Amino acid sequence: MVEFRLVGKTAIVTGGSAGIGFATARALYHEGVQVAIAARDPERLEQAVQTIRSVPVATAEVIGIVADVSQAEGADKVVAAAIEQFGQVDILINNAGSARAGSFLDLEDEAFLDAWNLKLLGYIRLVRAIVPDMIQRRDGRIINIIGGAGRTPRPNFLPGGTTNAALLNFTRGIAKELAQHNIRINAVSPGLTATERAEQLAVQTAQSLGVSVDQYKAEVIRNIPLGRMVLPEEIANLVLFLVSDLAASITGAEVLVDGGSTPGV
Repeated sequence: MVEFRLVGKTAIVTGGSAGIGFATARALYHEGVQVAIAARDPERLEQAVQTIRSVPVATAEVIGIVADVSQAEGADKVVAAAIEQFGQVDILINNAGSARAGSFLDLEDEAFLDAWNLKLLGYIRLVRAIVPDMIQRRDGRIINIIGGAGRTPRPNFLPGGTTNAALLNFTRGIAKELAQHNIRINAVSPGLTATERAEQLAVQTAQSLGVSVDQYKAEVIRNIPLGRMVLPEEIANLVLFLVSDLAASITGAEVLVDGGSTPGV
């Protein structure tokens, strides 16, 4: 059995009330990590917190922070609240993000601006807010959940693809700047993952292509060599490894978790 030795660590997980964020928050909690989940919807956030708490872990706690990280004050609020509650933050999981799918000519500026403000600038704001504390302690682990469209552009998903491509650039660039302070930052890029968000994107994309949702999903899965969607828990398991000392020499990296569907070498 792999021991991640994360007991006593503290973490922030944005977008943690559902999907990959929820799975990651729960996995960290079960490893003995104190977890602050940030999300915009108070009801869904409280439900996520209570679900995680329903399996008590003696060394861990989970709290919810209602915040909108598409606004600068939202990112500052999350970090300040987590530090006030736990004293410090060792781990940041940037996961909050959404982007509309659709034909390029049907997308207004707002579709791009919304995606960039929430995910691209949201991740950047969280890193900026948390790094001073990590620099002072000379320790930190940051994971940016990005997505395969940053590396392989997808038609009908340009707001998300442009966001992800920029975040890959940011992750690799800031990794070099933060390494001198013993702060590691890496990217995890999931492929098609079994989440509520993926279902919404499937509906939007199918409409833009003029096909049924079932037809679209079947075609996407046919193009995945492993023949299935990624599970959120698989992403969470990888995150546990990357934030642990087992990955102490890994920084500025992107790990694709997509069933082998990304082309190229």
